[in-house]
Amino acid sequence: MLNFGTIGSGWICEEYIRGAKSTGLWRLSAVYSRDKARAEEFARKHGAEHTFTDIEALAGCPQVDAVYVASPNALHYEQCKAILTRGKHIICEKPLCAQADKVRELAELAAEKGVVFMEAIMFLPLPQRKILEEALRRIGRINMVKLDFCQRSSKLDAYLSGSLPNIFNPKMETGALMDLGVYCVYPALYLFGRPEKWSARSVLMETGADQSGAIIMEYPDKLVNITYSKVGQAGAGSDLQGVDGTVAVESISTLGNMSLRMKDGSVETLFGREEKHLLMGHEARDFYRFITHPDESREEYALCTRLSIEVAEFMEQVRRECGVLFPSDKGE
Repeated sequence: MLNFGTIGSGWICEEYIRGAKSTGLWRLSAVYSRDKARAEEFARKHGAEHTFTDIEALAGCPQVDAVYVASPNALHYEQCKAILTRGKHIICEKPLCAQADKVRELAELAAEKGVVFMEAIMFLPLPQRKILEEALRRIGRINMVKLDFCQRSSKLDAYLSGSLPNIFNPKMETGALMDLGVYCVYPALYLFGRPEKWSARSVLMETGADQSGAIIMEYPDKLVNITYSKVGQAGAGSDLQGVDGTVAVESISTLGNMSLRMKDGSVETLFGREEKHLLMGHEARDFYRFITHPDESREEYALCTRLSIEVAEFMEQVRRECGVLFPSDKGE
């Protein structure tokens, strides 16, 4: 087993801990929080021996082999850089960084130190990704794709009441594209590559954060339409249409409730649902494999690194096109 530490104490961090432990490959040894009392409470709850309020101390802890980073987006770059510099492996919540050059820098630093630097995006590690790819081969030439992730934020009512949750604060490098749109951009670029042309529009909040957006990606033989929102709930899901059939996906982030409808009207259920911690367990399992079996997993890891950079590049361009700007875009 490998020992891991965590940065963050929200629900997503708790689900990752559950998922990592469920694999039987990871042991939680340390937690970090800027608040000492919070760190100690989180450690007691999840059985971690060590607590830290200093990133350098966490990075230097000999009882920590790797770190799961689930802090606000704006903190990812500095925290990951500190940990990678000390030779620790990292799996960091999406999106890695708001600017692609920072993602490249961190990936190069990881390579220099001989450690794994991986984005925690569920799409690539999911076993059901292969089910999707096989289904796409059955529907013939794909001509139209609709990828949607519209989910009303649990923080929206607080925002409407006058508060400023992190998710709607540009200083935290968040918003609809960074939080939800990324789940659509990943499969689009993975399955179809970079489009020949694209256009994008966003609706901004008074804070400057994007509440919703749409991207049209143009390829020689198909259109890929991406929609995402933090202020409304979708009811239709995503689908990928071919000349011989359509693959429908209720949850594009987890590839949950996936079905295949052929041109003769027949419908086949391809995959149902998994609990959140089990979904994240797939990430933890690949992370372990990349660390412990580098030669066998070299091509897969290289794909993860390359795609994380390509996604960061594309999303940065989309943000600039839509006027979704963060203080860090100006080097502030």
